[in-house]
Amino acid sequence: MFLIAGEASGDLLGALLMRALRAQQPDIRFSGVGGEAMAREGLASLFPLGDIAVMGLVPVLRLLPRLLERIERTARAVVEAQPDCLVLIDAPDFTHRVARRVRRARPELPILDYVSPTVWAWRPGRARAMRAYVDEVLAVLPFEPAAHRRLGGPACVHVGHPLLDCLEAFTPSAAELAAREGERPLLLVLPGSRRAEVARLMPAFGETLAMLAARCGPLDVGLPVVPHVAEEIEARLAGWPLRPRLLSQEEKPAAFRRARAALVASGAATLELALAGVPMVVAYKVAPIEWPLRVLISVDSIVLPNLVLGERLIPEFLQQGAEPMALAAALEPLLRGGAERAAQSSGLARVRERMLADGRSPSARAAERVLAWMDGRAHG
Repeated sequence: MFLIAGEASGDLLGALLMRALRAQQPDIRFSGVGGEAMAREGLASLFPLGDIAVMGLVPVLRLLPRLLERIERTARAVVEAQPDCLVLIDAPDFTHRVARRVRRARPELPILDYVSPTVWAWRPGRARAMRAYVDEVLAVLPFEPAAHRRLGGPACVHVGHPLLDCLEAFTPSAAELAAREGERPLLLVLPGSRRAEVARLMPAFGETLAMLAARCGPLDVGLPVVPHVAEEIEARLAGWPLRPRLLSQEEKPAAFRRARAALVASGAATLELALAGVPMVVAYKVAPIEWPLRVLISVDSIVLPNLVLGERLIPEFLQQGAEPMALAAALEPLLRGGAERAAQSSGLARVRERMLADGRSPSARAAERVLAWMDGRAHG
């Protein structure tokens, strides 16, 4: 089978899916595009994940020739590999363009989309358009099948969020919970896994840390790094008055279990932090040319745990609002403790309960659907 992941969060999901598929069908073979996590499961990627891990209008336009070449190369590789199934893993700006080309060349090949695009929040017309080249969406959020039915999208099955398969890694022990209350608290800073996110958020994040250190005293600051943005992060850290410890992806779960609070870019990391019970403040910035398009967003939050709960539990600061004074003011009570920290901690426990409601392995459920399509038992 052929899998295509387009960014770091999709790489983790792809690795978990590969492991679940192999558990159910040991002789399965994989081709595709992925990162380090999928490589550890045996995938030889067509090219490095960093080649395509971009988002936003301006970065995409700047790298358009390379992205178009990677899209064409990937589509040709799918056709030449003659897989039994193609699985797209998030990153729709890349994976869906590949899928459209593959559908024209091999209309009989089952194409599954693992992680629904945010059609319920942004550009809802994509749902109906997907019917031409996606046979089934494997949704990770419980409200997404209803959204696709409402919007005329392809068949959509809720399988659960694969992060739940890593739950043990993100669940703090009693000793780690106690360490969160130590005299020198661990604050995590996560400026994103794409170069554009890092470039836009790190200046404000650096100033925020300086303000917090002045107000709260000594801080232990950790910054998990994905390899393809490591160079960008190192360059941006040169201007920070307080330098954090850089953490590898292997070190990240342990840091999540001990962290008292986090400053994080909107994205999959917010769900990881929620599962670990880490109170957080979320920030996000897009290119100025893209900001007027916010009027097309049809949900009142861009934070995944808020969407799971259906309420604004976690504070979020967007564009000009993501400035150091506001971010520091929101983080300070989460570091010091008190009513705000207690309220968010309680809400994060509800996020965890809601995501665990089904009780089965999400990756195993996704693998079952993939194998059903591979052997002809599924129908669109």
